[in-house]
Amino acid sequence: MAGEGILVRSASARDVSSMARLHVQSWRETYRGVMEDAILDDPTFLSRRETFWTAALTDPRYASNRSAIAELNGSVVGIAMSGPASEPNVAWSAQLYVLYTTVDVHGLGAGAALLDAVVDLTSTTGLWVADPNPRAQAFYTKHGFVRDGDSRTDGSVNEIRMVRRALTTRS
Repeated sequence: MAGEGILVRSASARDVSSMARLHVQSWRETYRGVMEDAILDDPTFLSRRETFWTAALTDPRYASNRSAIAELNGSVVGIAMSGPASEPNVAWSAQLYVLYTTVDVHGLGAGAALLDAVVDLTSTTGLWVADPNPRAQAFYTKHGFVRDGDSRTDGSVNEIRMVRRALTTRS
């Protein structure tokens, strides 16, 4: 449940500009010192995120993805996207691709509400998270994700893989 005043809803094409700005802001707040400054300060960064979100929200190839935004007082403060697993031969059917919030709403429930909006508890879900990124790793651990032992380097960023097993309900 999001904190007071935070609204989470499905994203649409009309949200692209706001989502791109939030994406850039969040990366700059979170990854400075983890990711190369040249990436974060690239003058084309915002336009590339706009292209990304336009495709994610309008291209039929991504129709099975789920995207959501969190708003506070009419401003986008968080974004999330999940979809089918992108890797072959993995033990999960869904993947969390994006979950970012602005620093000023950390701890207010926006991240948890976004996670709930795009990830079904009955699906085993995987994700990649930057390492080091202790705040994000603790967030995912709190929400049932565990390290599965796999890691990679994506560009200059080290990442670890985390997985949350599907929750089954008892009748």
